[in-house]
This record gives sequence, C-alpha cells and structure tokens, in this order.
Amino acid sequence: MRTPPNERLTSDIARPSPSAKAESERRCILSGETSARDRLVRLAIAPDGLVLPDVAAKAPGRGAWIGVHREALEEALADGHLKKALMRAFKGAPLTIPEDLPARIEAALTRHLGDRLGLELRSGNIVLGSARIEEQARQGRIAVLLHARDSSPDGRRKLDQAWRVGNDAEGSGQQGKVLPLDRHALSVALGRDNVVHLGVAGHPGDMRAGTRVLQAVDRLVHFAGADRAGTGGTNATQDDGRDLPGNAEGPAGPIGASDEYVKD
Repeated sequence: MRTPPNERLTSDIARPSPSAKAESERRCILSGETSARDRLVRLAIAPDGLVLPDVAAKAPGRGAWIGVHREALEEALADGHLKKALMRAFKGAPLTIPEDLPARIEAALTRHLGDRLGLELRSGNIVLGSARIEEQARQGRIAVLLHARDSSPDGRRKLDQAWRVGNDAEGSGQQGKVLPLDRHALSVALGRDNVVHLGVAGHPGDMRAGTRVLQAVDRLVHFAGADRAGTGGTNATQDDGRDLPGNAEGPAGPIGASDEYVKD
C-alpha cells in the first residue's frame, strides 16, 4: 500500500531522541560535569592560535566548553590545569592562552546579555520604570524581574512584593534576580537613563522572552560567581543605602545614587 504524500508512518507525537539530547549537552573540560550547552561557555581558537571566548557558540572548528566560576578558571589558568585541558580538547593544536582570558569571558558574557536585552527591548518585551513594572507585575504580566547590583533594598523589596502578588506566590519569598551589573551598565546596554530595575514581559503561558533573557543572565551570574552564597548572589543585598528621592529618567549615577522609590 502506498503512503500518501506528507503522510507520516509514525505517531505525530514527537519524542526527543537520545542523540538530540546528547547534542544539547556538553562536558566542562575542567570539572568533567555535563550540562546543557546554553549553561556553558564555549572556547575557540582564532587563526593565530589565540584561545578566545565564543559565547554565541558559532565559531567554526573544534570548541572546548567550560562551566566553572571565574575564580576556578583563574586557578586553573595559574596552575597549568587549563592549558592541559585545552591541549586535550584541541588535540594538541598550537594555542596561546591570554592571561586575561577570565576577564575576556566575563566581558563577552556581559556584552551578550546587553545584546539580548537590547533585542528584547526593540521587540517590546522589556518593561522599564518602577511604576510601570509594579503595575505590570501585579497583573501577572512580568515573566522575569531583574535588579541592578546597586539598586536599593527598598526598591527591590517593593517590586519583589508586587511580582509575588501577580504570580500568586505571596509568602514564598520569591525575589527578582540581582545582576552583577550596576545601573550604569544596564543604562548603556538599553540606551536609556538610570535603568535600575527591569521586567521581561510574559505570563505562565508565554515565557519565551523570559527564557531567552534568563539564559544570558544565568550564564553571566554563574561565571561571575554571583550565584554562590556569600559572594553577592542573585538575592543578596549589594548595598545598604536608603532609597533617596529620585526619578527613573534621571542620569545614571554611582552606587548610592537615586533609585525610583523614596523611603518613607
């Protein structure tokens, strides 16, 4: 019996194959642990043999993957463990490891996050301004809530509480992520003044934009070591200053500068 064109012989229910799962995972050359590739950082060799970060994982040729914190990478670089691991990963190809490789990786991850936020902003998926974020959060229309490293505790608490209300998560302690970036870095990335907090639009049925942003955020937070207790984690307090009278549209300032909320 002939099969009609475009007719499937198997079930329409797609089942992920073992090979597809393997393609989406990579092994860290330093820790030996296997993780999803979007949680790791790929290293590639430039034509001159220089080892460079390839955070978009698009460079041609063989790559090596790392999933450790910056501190662990610096130690591996200093004691020669990184060089040995790279020589194995690149099959003995001539290579040069820059002394500032950890700094280059963090800078590349920061640019990658900034680029992602810029794309989402142009797509209309970024909510700015504390009053608007609070309103959207209470309506359950914020998928991801992010705070600058130098945002004030009071400003974070008010938005976190609104976010919990919108997510029906009151009493859960759910909080937005505190980024390892200050307001100046966020303002530059988004081309706006004094970006202290931002929300990624979405709801339980549509987390696409939030997932894209969180992938970039989590890689940077993990590499910077900000997800470890006592090292400025995503829910840690980065300053102990009070909110001062200010405006979200005012100029970006240093730590302790005005936030969008005034403490009573």
